[in-house]
Amino acid sequence: MTATLHRRTGFEIELMAPPGHSRRTLARDLADRCGGRVHPVWHHDSEPSLVPGLGRFLHLTQGFEVRRADGSPLCTLVDDVTLMAGLDPRTPAPPGWFRILSDDPRLLSLLAAHSDPGGTLGAALDATAQLWGSKVHRYGDVYRLDDVSGATIALAAPHGGERERPCEIVTPPLSTDHGAALEELLGPARELGFTVPREAAVHMHVDGAPFREPHALANVVRLFAHWREPLRLLLQTNPACRRLAPLPEPLVEAVAGLPSADDLRKAAADGGLSKFFDVNLTQLLTDTPIRDTIEIRILPGALTADDVLHRAALVELLLDRCVDPEPVPAPPAGPGAAVEELLHMAARVLADREDAPH
Repeated sequence: MTATLHRRTGFEIELMAPPGHSRRTLARDLADRCGGRVHPVWHHDSEPSLVPGLGRFLHLTQGFEVRRADGSPLCTLVDDVTLMAGLDPRTPAPPGWFRILSDDPRLLSLLAAHSDPGGTLGAALDATAQLWGSKVHRYGDVYRLDDVSGATIALAAPHGGERERPCEIVTPPLSTDHGAALEELLGPARELGFTVPREAAVHMHVDGAPFREPHALANVVRLFAHWREPLRLLLQTNPACRRLAPLPEPLVEAVAGLPSADDLRKAAADGGLSKFFDVNLTQLLTDTPIRDTIEIRILPGALTADDVLHRAALVELLLDRCVDPEPVPAPPAGPGAAVEELLHMAARVLADREDAPH
């Protein structure tokens, strides 16, 4: 039986296209099935840099937004730099596949606004060059834009190494019929031969508003910090998944008492909190969230709606427990007993939900 979710939730599901196919293949197939259209979009991301003194490259990669016939969003399909297993880095870029690189997030936003993700490599930097009053120079297959002093603003280059194959499906927020909405995306992906990558995860975005209360946010920290290993055992977190980490120690120490919102913000800042932890709390700790959600990042990869929803429904019940003003307790010492207690915790929330007046 398919599990049911009760909260407004969005998903990011990491897949891999078979050789010869790409995320554009799936985008076109999905659009054809619903009578919709595909719109190229830029996806912002970063990756480690091989240039001495430069910690990372920021880049724009090509993604595809799929909209239904009435214009409503179906999904967006984007690259994910953590998906690498099975890709041949020596493979040249297929025609039309390129990316834009810079080292400043403000410049990258400007480039995204003035470059066409559905355009050509040769024209990718032209509009931005006009803003700068500069010219684009070509060096082999790479196009470079410098300012008048000679400092590099951006590069545009072919995107090879089979980087067209990684495909993260990003859904809009789903309020009802979560299973049907996911299967509408995953069914065609399976038919086309898409698979679950070795490093895959599913990310679950839940509306953040209920967790902005200090007691609820503190409980989320307690759950994902103190119960980290039992949660990973229960949810079968992928050990090959990247960009996961335990919550920073200052934030964990802060929830030993009854912290205020200011206490939690300071502890998060002291600990260098970012999105790349088991749970992404960054949007709850700012007054200007980009996407006001709590993001659960430890669900394993999946290719069916049932696999996604059974784990997501369990997480939802545990998050419901976090809204309770009573602090989430410490886990039992043994891993087996701790997993069992997590299940009991979820079962108690479920029983309370079913007993509540409708």
